Amino acid sequence: MANQSHVVFLEEWLLRNSSGGDKISSSQSSSASAQAIIQAWGDLRDSVQSKSFHSHHFQSLKKLCDSKIFLHVSDPQAKLLLSILSLPTISLPQESYPLFLRLLYVWVRKSSKQDSLVIDSAVEVLMRLFSEKFFSNKSPFFFSEGILLLGAISSKPSASQRSKMVCLEMLCRLLEEDYQLISLVEGLIPSILAGIGYALSSPVNAYIVRVMDLLFGIWEKEGGPAGGVSHGLMILHMIEWVLSNFVSSHSMDKVVFLKRGMLGNVKPTNSLFALVMTAAGVLRACNRLGSSDLLDLKTSAEELIETFSSLLVSRTRGVNYSGLESGDRLLLRCVSLALVRSGYISYRAPLLLCLASALLSEIFPLQHLYSKILELPFASSEVRLNEVKEHLGSTCFKEAGAITGVLCNQYVSADENSKNTVENLIWEYCNDIYLQHQQVALMLRGINDGLLGDLEKIAESAFLMVVVFALAVTKHRLVSINQEARMKLSVRILVSFSCMEYFRRMRLPEYMDTIRAVVVSIQENESACISFVESMPPYDDLTNKCGSWRTEYQWSTDDVQTARVLFYLRVIPTFLEHLPTSVFRKVVAPTVFLYMGHPNGKVARASHSMFVAFLSSGKDPNEDDRVSLKEQLVFYYIQRSLEGYPGTTPFEGMASGVAAIVRHLPAASPSVFYSIHYLVGKANSLCNMSKSEETDHSWKNSEVDWDPSKKMLELLLRLLSLVDIQVLPTLMKQLAQLILQLPKHKQNLVLNELYQQVAESDDVTRKPTLVSWLQSLSYLCSQDSNKKVAKEKGPEADAAAATSTGLLSLNRISSRL
Repeated sequence: MANQSHVVFLEEWLLRNSSGGDKISSSQSSSASAQAIIQAWGDLRDSVQSKSFHSHHFQSLKKLCDSKIFLHVSDPQAKLLLSILSLPTISLPQESYPLFLRLLYVWVRKSSKQDSLVIDSAVEVLMRLFSEKFFSNKSPFFFSEGILLLGAISSKPSASQRSKMVCLEMLCRLLEEDYQLISLVEGLIPSILAGIGYALSSPVNAYIVRVMDLLFGIWEKEGGPAGGVSHGLMILHMIEWVLSNFVSSHSMDKVVFLKRGMLGNVKPTNSLFALVMTAAGVLRACNRLGSSDLLDLKTSAEELIETFSSLLVSRTRGVNYSGLESGDRLLLRCVSLALVRSGYISYRAPLLLCLASALLSEIFPLQHLYSKILELPFASSEVRLNEVKEHLGSTCFKEAGAITGVLCNQYVSADENSKNTVENLIWEYCNDIYLQHQQVALMLRGINDGLLGDLEKIAESAFLMVVVFALAVTKHRLVSINQEARMKLSVRILVSFSCMEYFRRMRLPEYMDTIRAVVVSIQENESACISFVESMPPYDDLTNKCGSWRTEYQWSTDDVQTARVLFYLRVIPTFLEHLPTSVFRKVVAPTVFLYMGHPNGKVARASHSMFVAFLSSGKDPNEDDRVSLKEQLVFYYIQRSLEGYPGTTPFEGMASGVAAIVRHLPAASPSVFYSIHYLVGKANSLCNMSKSEETDHSWKNSEVDWDPSKKMLELLLRLLSLVDIQVLPTLMKQLAQLILQLPKHKQNLVLNELYQQVAESDDVTRKPTLVSWLQSLSYLCSQDSNKKVAKEKGPEADAAAATSTGLLSLNRISSRL
């Protein structure tokens, strides 16, 4: 637990627990050698002896301050510093005073036991310095170092009661009169808050409420200092540190004053920023300490956070991002981080709504970023790129996963109305992101890929948030609502996933578990199936986009849209049995045939798989309509597939489609005969094109299977064992005609494959027919070969040789079959 015994410099600890803390902390110290430090102290002693202070003395002073982490300041050295500050004959430069104060602060914090007389002497010197030097020539660094040192002395046990009260009084005076100095120099807040934290830990309880009032006043007056979330986290951890010290030092009487200071500042005029982070710091400490003495304080902190959240929700409800006040935006970020850092907090409706609003508008501010880009697409793109990169590095974005976890925990315990509200917010957000990112991606791709890539990093995290939330919904909501509500909610989850599918970059068990859960709940409900299918973008929207595009719209290059369609192509087959034929004809079929021509093989294969699933589906109340549609679509399917092969049509997808046609259509269906006719024609065309030596070689090499004509012939051979027996004669006739036109070496290869296929067949119905056909085909091939030889040798060719060749061929076939 963080307490005074573990934290030497509170400002350093606050930095480490807020954004950029480690980086800033490490930059403030250097590793000066022990000899250099000894030399620096010697220079300061010379300054006292010579009663002068020159530039090399200042450099020695600076060197000591830069080594504060490794430096130890004892009482004699503190007396040396006080002597230099007290000598009236030495004229010190103004910039040296903050350095002297810093070294005295190191003395107070690092020395376990100081002489109370030396501390009293230091307080007297400080009071004189502030009266003579600070108030006449106010310096922000003098101010911050003074606050830090005054607070540290006030919390020091060895200091006298009078010294503590004098320090606390001066600290309060400085904060009351000169708080404006804080905003003049970036980086003063850690020291200011550390000084306040020390002051709150002082044994003088009477000042706790006053100091807390001043803490809130810093952010109330004139809008407070800049810094945002990091300053809020420093306040949170400062309060945590203070309360932890109360408990570790058994000073539970201080808790009463801390509560009074917190509750006393719940006013409309006071800054909610500092107040909400203070309450979160109290809650964090209470959760970590687990002390029963803090239950009342913990309850008060939870109630305060609920009050802040309720007020924030009422101010931001129905207001789009551009209409939000900057203060409200900061509060949304702070509340979300406060809930993450504070630990467990019981369910409260305003917290849930506040977290949802923070995630959608501040943690994943895509809508705001898209709007700015679409308004002026090519203006100040570098500024927007920097804005996006800055957000990617922000504490809020890095804590997105933890904030989502808190949201889900709150959601599980929420009432039905709050659950509905948050669900609707997230589902609508998904749809908006899809529509806007689609436009932005088409606009930026190839123009500003860096900006587009960074936007998609934010969107990828938003996708993860949606998945985690949707899983919580399926686990804790679907089982508790009626069937109609369950169907609607399941459809909305699937539609939202389709909108965010483009941003899925990895395999997620939570994603697949959610899809399985919601698909099961809709796949036997016709109205739910129809609702999901009709949410798919219509054909006209897929192929035509209105608006100002930098180039003519090409649907095949729209990756965002393609990812969404691919989601539908994968999910719809799981419930095709329950989808009416009319809906498939009107909504699904046009998209399926469009995306069969997509250049991405994965997408094209999914389209073929959808068609196969439809051919194999049944259970339609009007079965005749479904069979009729199947036969109608086959004609266009074969045309669409063959016109894109080889090329966009993946052979595996087409092969599965052809196999489904011959398996699932009625016997002797005209569409089957049509398919065979076109397949043979395409194979013939491809064979005529493959005349080169390299292509011929691929026929001879069994490991090379990419030749399109070879693949097409293999498909036709495979159909011999698949087509209906009524179709088989037509297939054999057309296939024989095709084989007879092949060159001799290709004929031999095809015949060898046929020999093996027929020999291994156990189909007693068609095997006799195939054996007879193969014998005749082999004989015709040999006769055709002999005719070519005779033509080459002239009319004097040896007829007996031809007869002998034919007989040998037939004998060889018979023996193999």
